[in-house]
Amino acid sequence: MRILSWNVNGIRAAEKGGFSGWLSKEAPDILCLNETKAEPGQLPPQLVNPQAGGNPYYCYWASAHKKGYSGVAIFSKIKPLEVRFMGKAAFDDEGRTLVADYKDFTLIAAYFPNSQDAGKRLDYKLAFCGAMLRLCNSLVKKGRRILLCGDYNIAHTPIDLARPKANEGNAGYLPEERAWMDKFTQAGYIDTFRHFHPGEGGHYSWWSYRAGARERNVGWRIDYHCVDKAFLPQVKSSVIRPEVTGADHCPVEIILDL
Repeated sequence: MRILSWNVNGIRAAEKGGFSGWLSKEAPDILCLNETKAEPGQLPPQLVNPQAGGNPYYCYWASAHKKGYSGVAIFSKIKPLEVRFMGKAAFDDEGRTLVADYKDFTLIAAYFPNSQDAGKRLDYKLAFCGAMLRLCNSLVKKGRRILLCGDYNIAHTPIDLARPKANEGNAGYLPEERAWMDKFTQAGYIDTFRHFHPGEGGHYSWWSYRAGARERNVGWRIDYHCVDKAFLPQVKSSVIRPEVTGADHCPVEIILDL
């Protein structure tokens, strides 16, 4: 099973850049989208009822109450047993999470908040992080295997961004955010990309639109596929797809052997 996660920074903008054509060629088993910035009623038919290789996707949306803001979606060739929100109004109102149960695992598609300049939303961000860890723990306690994918808006360690010193004190690299990632991984959750690529720098999933950052690969790795420790043997690869353009993020990909 091949699962991609991509912050498209507005699905309508991504569609103008060729999203549907890309999806048809790429044809992942599951695609998780972050920052959709749209509700299904605002979208053209090819995005509401997408297909790849002639096969339709089952589509699920979590949209923010605020128009043109946040939002996640799951496109899946396999119909989940159940799909639900996080169940916390403060986060569901911003369309931040979809939880999809499959036979062998639970997929969580999440768009973590940005803590913003001067940590303006840091408390909200950390509250979301705490709720997410409790959700993961509750699923694992029930015997579920979990895959938490999406834009975490956190570069965990200095190797995960091109200019760590220059970004100390900036949103996404605040000590409190990185400490939560420490807590999350110490609780038994595996950053699958780092598992397969230990100690390798220069791998990023987001680049600023400014000053040719992407061309110079001055980026951040803030998009993840994380699994609980017991699920790790089923993970066969975890890669970043920087060759895919169309947004300021690129997709990240994981392959599971179920």
